Amino acid sequence: MKWSQTLIPTLKESPSEAEIDSHKLMIRAGLIRRVTSGAYAYLPLGSLVLNKVIAIVREEMNRAGAVEVFLPALQPLDLLEESGRLNIFGADLITFEDRHGKTTALGPTHEEIITDVVRNEINSYRQLPITLYQIQTKFRDETRPRFGVLRSKEFIMKDAYSFDVNYEGLNKSYKSMYDAYCRIFDRCSLDYIICEADSGAMGGDVSHEFMVPSHVGEDVLIRCLKCGYSANRERAEPAPIPRENHVTLQAVREALTPDKHTIQEVSNFLNIKPNQMVKTMIYISNGQPVAVLLRGDHEVNETKLTKVLDQGTIAFADHNTIEHVTGARVGFAGPVGLKIKIIADQAVSVLHNFVAGANKPDIHLLNVNAERDFKIDRIADVRYVTKGDKCPKCNHEIDISQGIEIGHVFKLGTKYSDALKAKFLDTDGKEKSMIMGCYGIGVNRIIAALIERSHDGNGIIWPVSLAPYKVIIIPVNVNDAASMQMANHIYDELTNIAGIEVLLDDRDQRPGVKFKDADLIGIPIKIVIGKKFTETKELEIKLRKSGETFLTPPEEVRSKIKRLFEMLSNP
Repeated sequence: MKWSQTLIPTLKESPSEAEIDSHKLMIRAGLIRRVTSGAYAYLPLGSLVLNKVIAIVREEMNRAGAVEVFLPALQPLDLLEESGRLNIFGADLITFEDRHGKTTALGPTHEEIITDVVRNEINSYRQLPITLYQIQTKFRDETRPRFGVLRSKEFIMKDAYSFDVNYEGLNKSYKSMYDAYCRIFDRCSLDYIICEADSGAMGGDVSHEFMVPSHVGEDVLIRCLKCGYSANRERAEPAPIPRENHVTLQAVREALTPDKHTIQEVSNFLNIKPNQMVKTMIYISNGQPVAVLLRGDHEVNETKLTKVLDQGTIAFADHNTIEHVTGARVGFAGPVGLKIKIIADQAVSVLHNFVAGANKPDIHLLNVNAERDFKIDRIADVRYVTKGDKCPKCNHEIDISQGIEIGHVFKLGTKYSDALKAKFLDTDGKEKSMIMGCYGIGVNRIIAALIERSHDGNGIIWPVSLAPYKVIIIPVNVNDAASMQMANHIYDELTNIAGIEVLLDDRDQRPGVKFKDADLIGIPIKIVIGKKFTETKELEIKLRKSGETFLTPPEEVRSKIKRLFEMLSNP
């Protein structure tokens, strides 16, 4: 492709709305343009990269034995009601009313649609197992679209769904998709980490996230750098905190804490550390209040708490309920004297002589101790891991960082097949629910995550596998006949004979503009036809990533380029 024949609108400055490097560079390099909040147009370079990612995904999914389908973006609400997820999506669901007065949703995901299709077409164990996948646009009304294509209202996903006759089959399907994901992300040259994850609204018991470490990631990654344990924030478990033995239990006494409601206010007022305090939070579970105790410096993990309470949904109690249950206004609740079920985080169960609310206005209790002063009904891990916690596998200190989620695999079990009655007849003629798995990849996110990890002060640095063009030819002076003749000759040889994707910068621009644009758009190999060609008839071949330069005679360019591709593809 010649630059003059395509559309590559590069920008010198970053747009004001761009917050992170990948967003800035995708706009500056002319890959995308914002159309409206959370929706982007892909320009020629962006479209080329997007199609490279899609091709890799499609090849590896086919290699793993999955079969491609294409499902509609429009979804009837009755399917979401049937699965019980209509309220779960809530305001994130984008809906509209058609001319017949029927409300339809733009698909946020496709579990219900694929299950509906399969339940109508598959009814025997002889038709299973099967894994179906698609590459399709999804829609979610994000509260705050940000970071370009990392969090948008309209995004492209590869989603796959496996259907098996039993859990042994699901394990095989899951492993097949897990391995395919590793191959996909390896081919995309991504540095990724696989971590245990919570399934969230998707359901199921087992899931793994594929995350790219990045300080701009919105997911929190918990890792042990010694044994390799990794999990996302919702799933991560801390090692149990050991109990300190031979501690003398002090007598409980009241302390006046006027208008001191928060942990920080009380700790400052009493001159104690937050980790020597216990906060008592009142939740509503199955219509009944329950008290949850956490150390003052810890946060409740409602995902874990929901599982402990064995409830689909829980809610923080309102002020009236809290005052009715505790006898005091919010900020002074404590476990002593409570008449409701008490669940304590493990870190609370090993505390001695701690501070807690007194269930009286403006008063806290000092030297509170579990079992002596109140009874714990259940001890469980109901908190987020924090700095200083130990690994649950090897007890080494854990590392907490941020990451960009690029893929997620789930063992769904029968969550959707039960709800939508996706049944099959087994070998004994008995009707059973299909065992499902779900596997998603954020196609757009791969591009942004790669750029976050692979750029410098001059622009993007593409790997060969995803580069929109593998080579860019830059004739420094387009008005020099010999230079242009050579540029066109090399272009034709690499494009037509070697089958290499080449961009020829045939613009009549200053050399500095061309070199800056070439670095900005990140083409892996640059061929410069300039001063050296005029003096010695040699061409300058320069690598974008390392800056290494080679002087090469024109007749050796093709073989040299191929050797460099091999080197870049196998660093």
